[in-house]
Amino acid sequence: MITSPDSGLKFFTVKEIAGSLLLCESVQGIGYGEVVSVIAQDGDEKVGQVIDVSDEITVIQIFEETAGLDVKSTAVRFTGETIKLPVSTDMFGRIFSGGGKPADGGPRIIPDDHLDVHVATINPYSRVHPSKFIQTGISVIDGLNTLLLGQKLPILSGTGLPHKQLASQIVSQAKVTGEEEGFTIVFAAMGITADEVRFFRDDFLKMGAMNRVVMFVNLAEDPAIERILTPRLALTTAEYFAFQNGLHVLVILVDMTNYCEALREISAARLEIPGRRGYPGYMYTDLATLYERAGIIHGKRGSITQMPILTMPDDDVTHPIADLTNYITEGQIILDRGLFKRGIYPPIDPSPCLSRLMDKGIGPNKTREDHKQLSDQLYYAYAEGKIVQGTAMVSGEKALTSTDKLYLKFMDRFEKEFINQRFNENRDIEETLNIGWNLLSILPEAELTRIDPSIIKKFHPTHKGI
Repeated sequence: MITSPDSGLKFFTVKEIAGSLLLCESVQGIGYGEVVSVIAQDGDEKVGQVIDVSDEITVIQIFEETAGLDVKSTAVRFTGETIKLPVSTDMFGRIFSGGGKPADGGPRIIPDDHLDVHVATINPYSRVHPSKFIQTGISVIDGLNTLLLGQKLPILSGTGLPHKQLASQIVSQAKVTGEEEGFTIVFAAMGITADEVRFFRDDFLKMGAMNRVVMFVNLAEDPAIERILTPRLALTTAEYFAFQNGLHVLVILVDMTNYCEALREISAARLEIPGRRGYPGYMYTDLATLYERAGIIHGKRGSITQMPILTMPDDDVTHPIADLTNYITEGQIILDRGLFKRGIYPPIDPSPCLSRLMDKGIGPNKTREDHKQLSDQLYYAYAEGKIVQGTAMVSGEKALTSTDKLYLKFMDRFEKEFINQRFNENRDIEETLNIGWNLLSILPEAELTRIDPSIIKKFHPTHKGI
């Protein structure tokens, strides 16, 4: 150990370098989450963080490449500080690296505050239950899987499916009905390509949304270890806007699969016993520390609504990342490859989708009194159409009754007119519900068993004006 008067204590106690991890002898007084400066022989400094402390070993996670580090000559300086993000409303319209540094050629921001990125999730006692409808302008979401203010609703996609376009459209169109101001957007990208970054940036600019967007970008070629930090920087920024400035914030996290791959990489480097498919056993807890930072707090004007996006390997909804995400969050929107191949956009099959909080945000004085019953009937009719389609494939259309053929017609038009819409077509909730009623008019009224007769008389096209 040597003392440097200009930079404090440096410890030459590094025992091993394993990937992005530094293992050194433990030093008294070191705490979990402490920021560390790792100094190479040539004086180059890299930033790290303490992720494990024992009596013998302190494990340091470095947020940069470890190339050029040597066990004998590498020094470690413990700062006594945790990772803090400088925040300001000047962050609007800016792009930052996955480590929080300006990445758009602009100047460093002048911070209003420095916030710890590793904070506790929202206390359940302090939470306000989501109850306000968010209009995305996308019928299959607004009508059947409604998103609420303060909800966490993930999008589960597969490779090659248009989740980027869907996320961009939601950013452009999402609004709380009855409130003029749009959402502030905090966008965190993990492990994506430069082309994908350009797509999002150019799309935000084209839609005129960039002035209310803050982007944190960890590229595919950036250190994988940085991906662990990126969503925490984004959520810390969102909390600043929501709970200190009273804004409604929509957080988009893409791609959570890349984040979990980084978790697995760190776990393997630490020689931990793997869980399902090699992912660490604590992945559920780790994901919860991110997802549970969404919500509304009593006494605060702002809110954080979260839409994590993840790509499922082989479109497998039972994959650990998708499975654990579904446990923690309040539903899921699943993109369907079959609909995509038939040219349907957005290719969202409502059958496996769910918004667990939907019933709290729809109905009289929120959307419309017929919303819940109409949604139930549309779900049933679409499912019945699929059953009839399966029967027709086995027995032929000659075996179908006249009502069966109407369900087939309904299913086809439901996909083409209700689910399908143009990219950036912004339908209000009235238009979405009216399209649903027009499609139900294909079926005999006797089949509309999930809707109260008084609602049918008020909203069914046949009875309007009578």
